[in-house]
Amino acid sequence: MDPRLSNRLYPTARPIGPAAKPTKPVSQQSPQVGFQHLLDKALGQQPLRFSKHAAERMQQRQIELSPTDMTRLQQAVTKAAQKGARDSLILLNRTAFLVNVQRRTVVTAVDEAHMRENVFTNIDSAVILD
Repeated sequence: MDPRLSNRLYPTARPIGPAAKPTKPVSQQSPQVGFQHLLDKALGQQPLRFSKHAAERMQQRQIELSPTDMTRLQQAVTKAAQKGARDSLILLNRTAFLVNVQRRTVVTAVDEAHMRENVFTNIDSAVILD
């Protein structure tokens, strides 16, 4: 077909299919994500977060968590989620953590001294760790 005629016959012709997006060179791509993050994402787990209130309570009450304690707390939240829990009380090292399981967020933390004669409400499960 004569190229001069193609514009007259098909004046609004456009390429078919999605437009190719330019790719960034490897050096300009976003920084690589850590292995633990990728593993958590693959397993459907998100990292455990602490609300502002929980962080303040932990600081006021001098509650510190070792990396091992954090791992155990995350595993307890995962276990509670597998059982269908929504809001859970997790006891770890004589400290109570109230956790919104669905959001994987620690709402507050109570040490042993402040736990006496306290009533925990609006929870549907408890996880007790040795």
